Amino acid sequence: MPEAPKTQNDNLSEKNKKTLEFIEDVTCNPDDVQQRVLSDILTQNANVEYLHRHGLSAHTDRETFKKLVPVITYEDLQPDITRIANGDKSPILSSHPISEFLTSSGTSGGERKLMPTIESELGRRSLLYSLLMPVMSQFVPGLEKGKGMYFLFVKSESKTPGGLLARPVLTSYYKSNHFKERPYDPYTNYTSPNETILCQDSFQSMYSQMLCGLCLNEEVLRVGAVFASGFIRAIRFLEKHWELLCHDIRTGTVNPLITDPVVQDAVLRILKPNPALADFIESECSNKSWQGIITRIWPNTKYVDVIVTGTMSQYIPTLDYYSNGLPLVCTMYASSECYFGVNLNPLCKPSEVAYTIIPTMAYFEFLPVNDQEQAKDQKPIDLSEVKLGQDYELVVTTYAGLYRYRVGDVLRVAGFKNKAPQFSFICRKNVALCIDSDKTDEVELHQAIEKASSHLAPFDATLIEYTSYADTTTIPGHYVIFWELSAKGSTQVPASVIEDCCITIEESLNSVYRQGRASDKSIGPLEIRIVETGTFDKLMDYAISMGASINQYKAPRCVKFAPIIELLNSLVVSNYFSPKCPKWVPGHKQWNKIKIDD
Repeated sequence: MPEAPKTQNDNLSEKNKKTLEFIEDVTCNPDDVQQRVLSDILTQNANVEYLHRHGLSAHTDRETFKKLVPVITYEDLQPDITRIANGDKSPILSSHPISEFLTSSGTSGGERKLMPTIESELGRRSLLYSLLMPVMSQFVPGLEKGKGMYFLFVKSESKTPGGLLARPVLTSYYKSNHFKERPYDPYTNYTSPNETILCQDSFQSMYSQMLCGLCLNEEVLRVGAVFASGFIRAIRFLEKHWELLCHDIRTGTVNPLITDPVVQDAVLRILKPNPALADFIESECSNKSWQGIITRIWPNTKYVDVIVTGTMSQYIPTLDYYSNGLPLVCTMYASSECYFGVNLNPLCKPSEVAYTIIPTMAYFEFLPVNDQEQAKDQKPIDLSEVKLGQDYELVVTTYAGLYRYRVGDVLRVAGFKNKAPQFSFICRKNVALCIDSDKTDEVELHQAIEKASSHLAPFDATLIEYTSYADTTTIPGHYVIFWELSAKGSTQVPASVIEDCCITIEESLNSVYRQGRASDKSIGPLEIRIVETGTFDKLMDYAISMGASINQYKAPRCVKFAPIIELLNSLVVSNYFSPKCPKWVPGHKQWNKIKIDD
């Protein structure tokens, strides 16, 4: 009997089956895969200067590699990065040409870290993306029958003095042919046309993506963004602009605020006059309560696809409110340095998210961590040696030229898929405050506050004590600094001076924070809340009543515990906001700033 022709669903089913078999295969013998990956990386890069400098020569075995090549941080690598950025094309880190730098959300010296990458890494990143939906489809069938409404954005990019692009990893991916010219796939069928995603203007991009998502509301089966903060920002955008959006849907015209002709044309391919839909959206959005707005406007939505692990967990209550408790799905774990793994149980609770490391992505090692601090003289262990319940700092060796590089993420072994470990993300080392992709540590915050408090001297006032927290009850979220002052002079410190302190702190923070404030608008104005005299004594009394040692107590520089935040807020006597955005331009401060046109 001749075989019946395969339908599109049969082909998809076969493709999903092969993807799941791949995951099964690489997790059954992860140590063998890891040895092959390391050998492959060292064979490809046998002649690079960095490995020769450490005496590796042509060795490709794990034992020699670990003996000769040191575990490093970004600061160790910076001289080599600077050489490449300045135009040195010799094989310093990789035998393949460095195609661009991926800018990390982590910083060094207040500037984004630059991660070298090569063309073939795009293929590896695409591979990890291709695993996500076959996994998801085991839990939520029928996703190929509708669309995903994802709010995806490109960010500013710059050029190094040597002419290499420097941009965030997702901007690199969205602008690549892997994304722009991807073959039709029902799983990457989004409501947002590519042109709306690639629009550099954040307002026009958000408006046009939201407009398309509303027009196709019945087809939407899943919604999301990269981070929880980004998706909530999109819902708040709808809250502010639904009347304009309804007008466009009613009339089939695009608001004149959308001036990019490419974006206009892309939207008009979807937008048609639809008074009934406009009336429906108007009715829902004018409702006093926005609880469940996602399921009300996009009634077929099965889940919200956003990162809610780590610092993003602070947004879970808001997402639950807007989505009527839809599942919050974290699908993958990745960074600028490398893409790592996938969540094989995507409908689990956010607190139970664990990522299975895909051992073909890079060579992984794990530094044992005690109390989230690296124990002295600890040596990294292999993927196959990690133990359940233990915490580790991730160390990677990549095809693109990072060797035994400490990523800075602390992970906990939560289980195993076959023989491959599954990790819960615990924290980013040394991060005190985070709203979006910003990461501010205590040292940086302290230096910024010291600089700002010098504005108080002319008024014979001094800063006695301070602490901070990331306030995500506002959209966008913002940093709050609690200040207790001692004012000896007769003149009260003017409001304008405290506002100057706010902007001085912002100007002193890293470039990722300043970009979030000035360009991406993903962070709101910094706020200083002046608390009454004796507040920090009361804070100490509270901590001691909860079991803290009076001899070892010191005021925390960052607070997250709700009762402490409530105590501080109950003692606020006045508050002040930064009056303007801090200065920010693309690129590193030492480069000529060259803005890239679309």
